[in-house]
Amino acid sequence: MTFSYRCSQCGATYAPDEVTYTCPRCGGNLDVLLDYAALKPQAERLFAAGEGREPSLWRYLPLLPVPDPGGLGTPLRRAGWTPVYTLPHLAESLGLRAFWLKDESPNPTASFKDRASAVVVARARHIGAEVVITASTGNAGAALAGMAAAVGHKAVILAPKTAPQAKIAQLLVFGAQVVLVDGTYDDAFDLTVAAADKFGWYCRNTGYNPFTAEGKKTAAFEIYEQVIRPHGLTRLNVFIPVGDGNIISGVYKGFWDLQQLGLLPRLPRIFGVQAEGSAAIARAWAAHADTVAPVHAHTLADSISVDLPRDGFRALRAVRETGGAYITVPDEAILAAIAEVGKAGVFAEPAAATAFAGLKAALRDGLVSPDEPILVLSTGSGLKDVKAAMAAVPAAPVVPPKVEALSRVLG
Repeated sequence: MTFSYRCSQCGATYAPDEVTYTCPRCGGNLDVLLDYAALKPQAERLFAAGEGREPSLWRYLPLLPVPDPGGLGTPLRRAGWTPVYTLPHLAESLGLRAFWLKDESPNPTASFKDRASAVVVARARHIGAEVVITASTGNAGAALAGMAAAVGHKAVILAPKTAPQAKIAQLLVFGAQVVLVDGTYDDAFDLTVAAADKFGWYCRNTGYNPFTAEGKKTAAFEIYEQVIRPHGLTRLNVFIPVGDGNIISGVYKGFWDLQQLGLLPRLPRIFGVQAEGSAAIARAWAAHADTVAPVHAHTLADSISVDLPRDGFRALRAVRETGGAYITVPDEAILAAIAEVGKAGVFAEPAAATAFAGLKAALRDGLVSPDEPILVLSTGSGLKDVKAAMAAVPAAPVVPPKVEALSRVLG
């Protein structure tokens, strides 16, 4: 695959062998540029083929800057191609005419982050990197640990000691070398970069390694193939939970790639949703700023709890260039969204439910109309954070094993 890098901030371009992570000139995040002219005929055939292709993100291998990673018969080949639901009762409760929820929990480690980790592991194998390291509040680390374990690759994960135990359990079960950091995610991030430099390891860090966004862009390809193309949509509104900004940047990159390939005349409107207690990017958007100032993050949605978003510039670009908006929601609304989406049959962790809470706020504030087509990206399973799930619903009553007692409880 022929590709190059372009800095998202200063516009400098680089060959693949000239740089590994961020722009040497200004420190900006790098976009991967494909040879779109050469890929156009192949891309059209790819999406026209429809069913029969591999049911994973690797169905888009010709549009990814990595060679085939192998791993047949392993979870590495299962990342992506997640379901889209219409959830008619939930849509009816909001008065929506065209609604979809894309559920990322069927991924091998139950979160959206498997997409990035699968592609990063493929890149690590291609360049001969023996160890991949990342900082994570849980999901990115679990994804790397799982994808690396699937193909026998070594992974080192640094996580804040406050990360949910269910997520730490995943890291350990997958056999990664796990170290808990007595500090924040941002502390773990900086330590990871320093360790990668000292030991010569390959760093997967979100908003640092350009291949993470390349994995995450595959969700946009799927949205195009599952929703936009078959329904002939001219404009779709997409709601995405935002922490460090890399998911929204990656989804935007996927839609942008499709536009460069001549498949998508108009970019969907992208709405970023942040928890009020971790809203650095939303604040920058509201202030019409190009730089994102750090905050002291505090939210129950640990997967999007970030002091200093590492992909803030591109996260702002994703919303500004598509005519979207940033929305903030309180933790109370996130908990309510867990319960509301759960009653439709989808078990979402707090960060995932944040996107739905943002949709409700956008409808309330008139940012979108119920008549417009809307898709919510639910990024991870509620099993990732059972403590938060229990806080979102009433406790189950306890009764003695007597029919009379059960009758009283059931009314």
